[in-house]
Amino acid sequence: MDDIQIDDVDRSILHQLQLNARQTDTEIAEKVDVTSTTVRNRLDKLEDGGVIRGYYPDINYEQAGYPLHVMFVCTVNPNELDSLTEQILDVRGVVTTRDLLGGERNVHVEVVAGTVREIEEIRNELADLGMVINSSEIISETEVQSWDHFYPRPGPDADQDDDTDDASVTDQG
Repeated sequence: MDDIQIDDVDRSILHQLQLNARQTDTEIAEKVDVTSTTVRNRLDKLEDGGVIRGYYPDINYEQAGYPLHVMFVCTVNPNELDSLTEQILDVRGVVTTRDLLGGERNVHVEVVAGTVREIEEIRNELADLGMVINSSEIISETEVQSWDHFYPRPGPDADQDDDTDDASVTDQG
């Protein structure tokens, strides 16, 4: 994956997606003041370039029947982390892993379950993978906000145009 250039149009599109990823290309285009074709071309570029990695629902696990939401703080040998990540995600109930730079407590594993017994089973499976579980914390609520640094950002690339054939017109006169 090559580094791609991100300009203010891309940042505005990213900001709109963070506010509501279910918006149509046309709805985003109206808010960003470009055509829907431009939005589609930019989204394709951002997806192909790995900037947009996916579109995921924000699930209220308690309402979905999984009232226990726990964060395990773990230690894993950094040399084994890449090979363990997929195995961790395969454990039933694991919803997220986060690799942390440096330190002994270098992995956070977020899990959901319906009962304490299920949490214990998940904990045991993680330990069987060779993870040291340093602590577990019950998550009561998670709040996420859109990162407003995407929109707007003055800077040297503010007037930059891309080579994408997106039917936009640039005034070079």
